[in-house]
Amino acid sequence: MTEHLDASAAPLRDLHAFIAGLPKAELHVHHVGSASPRIVSELASRHPDSKVPSDPEALVDFFTFTDFAHFIDVYLSVVDLIRTPEDVRLLTYEIARDLARQQVRYAELTITPWSSTRRNIDERAFMDAIEDARKSAEAEFGTVLRWCFDIPGEAGLEAAEETVRLATDDRLRPEGLVSFGLGGPEIGVERPQFKPYFDRAIAAGLRSVPHAGETTGPQTVWDALTDLRAERIGHGTSSAQDPKLLAHLAEHRIPLEVCPTSNIATRAVRTLDEHPIKEFVQAGVVITVNSDDPPMFGTDLNNEYAVAARLLNLHEQGLAELAKTAVDVSFLDEPGKARIRQEIDSYTASWLAP
Repeated sequence: MTEHLDASAAPLRDLHAFIAGLPKAELHVHHVGSASPRIVSELASRHPDSKVPSDPEALVDFFTFTDFAHFIDVYLSVVDLIRTPEDVRLLTYEIARDLARQQVRYAELTITPWSSTRRNIDERAFMDAIEDARKSAEAEFGTVLRWCFDIPGEAGLEAAEETVRLATDDRLRPEGLVSFGLGGPEIGVERPQFKPYFDRAIAAGLRSVPHAGETTGPQTVWDALTDLRAERIGHGTSSAQDPKLLAHLAEHRIPLEVCPTSNIATRAVRTLDEHPIKEFVQAGVVITVNSDDPPMFGTDLNNEYAVAARLLNLHEQGLAELAKTAVDVSFLDEPGKARIRQEIDSYTASWLAP
């Protein structure tokens, strides 16, 4: 199901090597969805009553999805493995390790606290676990993590209330929290109903980054822009169906967080060659390339850059610009952005030097 860049020719092998060493930022990647087979296997072994297999090879079949609804079912079964603060800490720290191996210098990790607090993980212990993992990972791996707390849309307004409370209560709000999102299935989950919760999060200083237009039409993206005051759009795949929407996104420099392999795995798009990423770029829309739920989709950020290289006909300099765009539209502070941009420029110049 996953399509990878053909590395049979020498120039493509060189491009893969360039991507592997390129400093990068990841802006659309999910906490539980980043659990590698190694992590899932360990968690499943801790909780043998789960239906998730502990054998890493069996996980390959387990993570083969028939459609988006099936993906959500499998995703939630992995969520059920996160039962203690120790599980939360393990997951978070090991995700940072995996990101660091890909030269990811900065990542905004989407976390759904509702999934843990409703499973009776103490909310303070949850916050302490992710923060301890974040600080340890930055010290040990050099990867900076920030959080996006998102509402699981399928859980409705009760989950929205709980999520915004956890995100805005000064006694609980973690230091690394920068944004507020909305994920889960889109069909039957209208964006406007979540406006009051996004208003509260924005008033508390959080940035708005909802999913929209992944499995529904462009009106969902319009709703996210109008009602949720989105600063970036998660996926936005169907935006290509509406020229006025593309023009609006381009004019207002509202980035789309594009996740090509994810869109194929969940059947939101049939094939990579049909993916609208090229249409976005041709329309002048700002894009970033991301991995979404990488182990579940048999991908990682390096592979997504390789996919973008093929679909957009990018070489080293173009890939470096793509990496810098992700840094530029991130919610990292300006000194942090400048540091990573400089690192990207230095790496690229060294690579291209005669």
